[in-house]
Amino acid sequence: MSHRTTLSLSLISTALFTALSPQVIAQEIDSQATIEQISIFGERNPLNTVPGSAHQIGQAELDTFKYTDIMRTLSSVPGVYIQEEDGYGLRPNIGMRGTGQNRSEKITIMEDGVLAAPAPYASPAAYYFPTPGRMQSIEILKGSSTVKYGPRTTGGVLNMISRQIPEEELAGQLDIAAGQDGFGKIHAYAGGQGERVGAVVDLYRYQADGFKDINGVGGDTGFEKNDALAKVSIRSAEGAQYEQIVEFKLKYSDEVSNETYMGLTDADFDATPYARYSASQKDVMNTEHKQLQINHIIDFSDNLTLGTTAYYNDFARNWYKADKVDGLKLSKGGVEAASAFDKNPASAPMDVRVKANNRSYISQGIQTELNWYLDNHDLAFGARYHEDEMDRFQWADHYALDANQVMTRTESGLPGSDSNRIDSAEAIALYVQDKIQLGDFNITAGLRYEDVKTNRTDWGKENSGRDGEPKKDIDNSFSATLPSLSVTYQINSDLLVLAGVQKGFAPASPGNADKVEEKSWNYEAGARYNSGEFSSEAIFFYSDYSNMHGECTASKGCDDENIGDQYNGGEVDVKGLELSLGYSFNTQNDISFPVKLAYTYTDAEFANSFDSDFDPWGNVEEGYKLPYIAENMLFASAGVKSDNWELTLAARYTDDIRTKAGEGEIAQENLIEAKTIVDLSGRYFISEAQELYLTAENLFDKKYVTSRVYGSNFVGKPMTVSVGYTYKF
Repeated sequence: MSHRTTLSLSLISTALFTALSPQVIAQEIDSQATIEQISIFGERNPLNTVPGSAHQIGQAELDTFKYTDIMRTLSSVPGVYIQEEDGYGLRPNIGMRGTGQNRSEKITIMEDGVLAAPAPYASPAAYYFPTPGRMQSIEILKGSSTVKYGPRTTGGVLNMISRQIPEEELAGQLDIAAGQDGFGKIHAYAGGQGERVGAVVDLYRYQADGFKDINGVGGDTGFEKNDALAKVSIRSAEGAQYEQIVEFKLKYSDEVSNETYMGLTDADFDATPYARYSASQKDVMNTEHKQLQINHIIDFSDNLTLGTTAYYNDFARNWYKADKVDGLKLSKGGVEAASAFDKNPASAPMDVRVKANNRSYISQGIQTELNWYLDNHDLAFGARYHEDEMDRFQWADHYALDANQVMTRTESGLPGSDSNRIDSAEAIALYVQDKIQLGDFNITAGLRYEDVKTNRTDWGKENSGRDGEPKKDIDNSFSATLPSLSVTYQINSDLLVLAGVQKGFAPASPGNADKVEEKSWNYEAGARYNSGEFSSEAIFFYSDYSNMHGECTASKGCDDENIGDQYNGGEVDVKGLELSLGYSFNTQNDISFPVKLAYTYTDAEFANSFDSDFDPWGNVEEGYKLPYIAENMLFASAGVKSDNWELTLAARYTDDIRTKAGEGEIAQENLIEAKTIVDLSGRYFISEAQELYLTAENLFDKKYVTSRVYGSNFVGKPMTVSVGYTYKF
């Protein structure tokens, strides 16, 4: 039995023994205890008093547009950066406070309080993201109060809360939708709570045929994704010594998406932005994700609570995609070769190398937090032991692209002959946090400790059987102590001011040749004003990096032999402003007009000069702006609501983005032009239980570039209209 399997079984056994021990079977616990364990905000940590930038997107707001794309959902939150790619949000790129957003590697992403990345220490830039459409709330926290959450503490935390077990005996929902380009969605859940046992099952499927056309041969450019979730909870019996609850969560998901890393040349994008080259016709990704999570809560008294979670995640994916055309890498003329062939297929046959980017991931651990509530102190003591790994076992096949633009396999590669290595990590994290109330002052002091060991074992391309000693076996270890301090002052019942400082950290991955972790000091100051229907928040932030990481991924145009390597950018200064405003104008005839505004300003630049093999950086001079960070971002929405219908418009503006570090005017080959995208939502409530809705994403059918990979252009989703029906019981 493998070490990781042994650990998984021991974690589950420990959690079960603790949860079901007869000495601690106790009285019924309110379901709020479960929410408090897996969430950031709650009764003990109210959203409006958090000493930092705090936002929560609840069920009501999620229902307005019923987005399946997390990046559209998050566009209403200031300080959050999104970089679209495939148009459907299947592989999100999310960042916070100038961290960069490549594959969401620079922030901490959680589902139900557990790290969601397939290998958050060993390989953070990965192609798995929880299905956002099945979530019932989304929490975003930035600033010095993130000390409890890691391993990445500079930018912020994104925590998604999955479907909770209903408190009713039986409750549920059916939501179906259909739209353009073969879009379809079905979401159904049902569950209930008995005297001691509760359960819920949540099923989610969505799909599309895609909005791109493959030159010559056509074919599906869309996706199919399935997600199934089940939870069972057991509450303690009446009359026992302690109150407790144990909850079991099982999740399975799979995906087939016909996506590519082969964009269009500038000329082809201008002429036919929704085309795809015939050389990309075999490109497809297959994924599978399995999760087991066990939550246990025990109340020793009204003031002392212990929550423990054991978790196991298994993720496998294979993105089978063209990486060489006519012998040329995509970054070295392959895209241009694919373009030239489709203009003159008579030049056939042409060789296309298609690589099986096959990887499997394991992430597992156990975490616990003891909360001790005193008169004016809320103390939290936390610990987590975590293991993860990424196993690359890859190969490449060759195809002949003929005059009919059809690809036929001519050579099959041997699995393991193109990449054959394992990156792994073990980490222990400890933290203590004290929230001290002194009249109208609240002081939050925290200390986090991370101890990390990483390893890269590489057997090389000639040893696909992994026989004997590996070609490389590289170990690294490091630790970090991360203090934080924040203060709020309640000037009156409506106005709160805040300030904080925190030491930021991100672990060095096994692919970091210099073995240097990311370090920063982060500062913030601002105010929050809420009165009646008006809400607002303004926060200035400043991050002073002594070393910033850059992760080499295919989505940033890295060559295959460098993918997974991590680069060090040295000193970086990030300054910015986050502003959010909300107000609802109410009339006497029960019609309201809610409006919302979110604005982010960011100035991010290198504070030293250096030469880097990381293509988005290149040869950097002090003062160069960081790539992939827009200086200005603006979100605005306006709606009109009555008792039985509502209509909402939402617009998001993103400033020019440079894809390579530099200063001054952005060269055309490194430019993603500014854009404004508008979405529309209309809802009609047939009854309290039934609803009809219509959405139009990209209402004005804006043609725009989402990203530039290997110097080629990827297009955003065109106007897409869908209609749906929801029934609740």
